[in-house]
Formats: sequence, structure tokens, C-alpha cells
Amino acid sequence: MMSANWKNIGPVANIPRRGARRLCLKSAGKPVAVFRTGDGDVFALIDECPHKQGPLSEGIVAGNTVTCPLHNWVIGLEDGEAVAPDNGSARTLSLRIVDGDIFIHLPELVAGDQV
Repeated sequence: MMSANWKNIGPVANIPRRGARRLCLKSAGKPVAVFRTGDGDVFALIDECPHKQGPLSEGIVAGNTVTCPLHNWVIGLEDGEAVAPDNGSARTLSLRIVDGDIFIHLPELVAGDQV
């Protein structure tokens, strides 16, 4: 049994391979995005590049990275870390896939967060 902080955001099939979707829900007031690699792996990050808060969900997914559409920073989907020479990180969120649906863990629900 998962706690109330795990939110079902729908089937994996809704996230295109080598693509992303920005979610309606937020974590600590920040936008959340879910990414799917060409191999079908799924990751969740706060949808803000550590550089200038660009929308990572609008970037290009290649391998296990996404390239920010604003200034081409490359961010690892597994750990949220910028690829050198850039330095910084986007916060990752835990997720699980249960019966084909993606569940995202929102550790801290803050007043004003949408669920």
C-alpha cells in the first residue's frame, strides 16, 4: 500500500518515447515533468533547469539525458545532475510503475500545491 503522497498520473503510454509531459500537479510549488527514454525508461524531475529555470519538459531527450531548450544544458534524467562543464542539478522525484500506470512520490505537499 502506497501512502497518500504517491499520485497516479496515468499510463506510461501517455508519455511519448524520447519525450516528456509537464504535469498539472506540483511539488513544493514547483512544476513537475515526466520523461521517457527511447528504451522506455521513465524518470521524473522538477521541470526547471538549474541554470535559468528553463522548462526541461520542452527539451530533447537523448539516451538518459534531456537538453534544456533555453541554453542547451544537458541534464541527467537519473540523477538530475548537469553534464560537465555545466554544474548544478534539477531535483529528481521517485516514481513507480504499477500495472502500467506511473505513480510519482510528492514528499512534501505545501499549501497551494495541486494534487
